[in-house]
Amino acid sequence: MNLLRSARFPAVVLLCAAALGLVIANSPLGTATQALMGTYLGIPGVFELSIQHWIADGLLAIFFFVVAVELKYELTAGQLDTPRKAIQPAIAAAGGVIVPIVIFAVIAGGSDAARGWPIPTATDIAFALGVLAVFGRGLPSGVRIFLLALAILDDVVGIVFIAVLFTTDVNIGLLIAGALLVVVFAVLSRFLGTKARVPVFIALVVVAIAAWVAVYLSGVHATIAGVALGLAMVQKPALVVRHVIEPWVNAVVLPLFAFAAALVVIPSVSPTELSPGFWGVLVALPVGKIIGITLFGWIAQRVARGETPPLAIGDLLAAGALGGIGFTVSLLLSELAFSAAPLLRDQATLGVLAGSAVSLVAAAILVSWRARAHRSIRRLQETS
Repeated sequence: MNLLRSARFPAVVLLCAAALGLVIANSPLGTATQALMGTYLGIPGVFELSIQHWIADGLLAIFFFVVAVELKYELTAGQLDTPRKAIQPAIAAAGGVIVPIVIFAVIAGGSDAARGWPIPTATDIAFALGVLAVFGRGLPSGVRIFLLALAILDDVVGIVFIAVLFTTDVNIGLLIAGALLVVVFAVLSRFLGTKARVPVFIALVVVAIAAWVAVYLSGVHATIAGVALGLAMVQKPALVVRHVIEPWVNAVVLPLFAFAAALVVIPSVSPTELSPGFWGVLVALPVGKIIGITLFGWIAQRVARGETPPLAIGDLLAAGALGGIGFTVSLLLSELAFSAAPLLRDQATLGVLAGSAVSLVAAAILVSWRARAHRSIRRLQETS
C-alpha cells in the first residue's frame, strides 16, 4: 500500500495507462474497445450510463472527493491556511491560468475550437509531484510547497470552470435535493468516531451515492458532487477516508480515466490539417504555464510578502514546467468542451497528451538541473 501512496507511482501508472489507451485505439482492437466503452450499464429504464461515462462522471467524482479533502486541509491547517502563505502561489497560479488562455486564444480564437480555452489551465497534482519526486532529489522543500499550493489552486479554477461553464439546463429541484443530501452527509460524518461507526459509514456511502445521482440528473457535472462531499465532511474522518481510498484512486480510478480518455485515433493528416484546438493546447500547456507561472511568481515575490522563502528564477522555471503537465483535469475539460464535436475532442485530447509530454520532458530537465545545483550548493556549504 505504501507504493500505491508514493508520489512516483501515480505518475508512472498514469503515463502507462494513457500510452496503452493510445496504442489500443490505433490498433485492430480499437473499434471493439471503443464499442465496449460505449456499452450502457445500470438499471434499465431507470438510470443507465455508458462505461465511458461511469468512469468520467462516476469514478472521477471519487478523485475530486480526494482533491477536495486535501484542499480543505491545506486551507485550514496546511500550506494555504493564512493569506500570507497563499498570496505568492495564488498570484503564480493566476499567471498559470491567464497566459495559457491568451496563447490558446491567439492560436485557436475565431475557429470552431475556440471554446476549448479552459483546457490548458489545469495542472495534474499527482503527475507533477511524481515527476518532482523522481528528478528532484536535493531540491529545497519550498519548491514542493510552492508547487503543491499552485496545483491545488489550479484545481480550484478547474472545478469552477467545470461547475460554471459546463452546466446546462439545470433542474433546480434536483440540485437543491443534492445540496440537502450533502448537508446530511456532513452531519452524519460527525458520528463516524462513535460506537455506531459501521452503520454510520454505510449510511454515508448511501447518502453520497444519492447526492451524486441528484447532482448528475440536475444537469451539473457529477464530479462537483465529489467536491461538495469532500468539503462538507468533517476534517478528521475525511482525512482518514482519504488515506484509505487514496491507493484505489491512484491504482484504479486515475489509470482507468487516463486509459479511457486516451482512446483516440491519431488522424492520418499532415500537421497543417490538424485543428487549431490541437495546436492551441499543445503550445499553451508547456509554453503558457512556464511563462505564466515564472513571470507571475517572480512578480509576486517582489510585490507580495509571503511566509515562504523566495524561490530562485530557476526554481520558478522548474515549477512552471511541472505546472504544464495538465493531464487528468485537462483531459476532462477537453471532453466537456467538445462533447458535441468528437473530432475536435479527439484532437484536443491529443493536444493534452502531447503538451503534457513536452512539459514532462522540460520539467525533468529543469528539475534535474535545479536539484544538481542545490546539491552542489549544499556540498560547498558543508565543506566550508
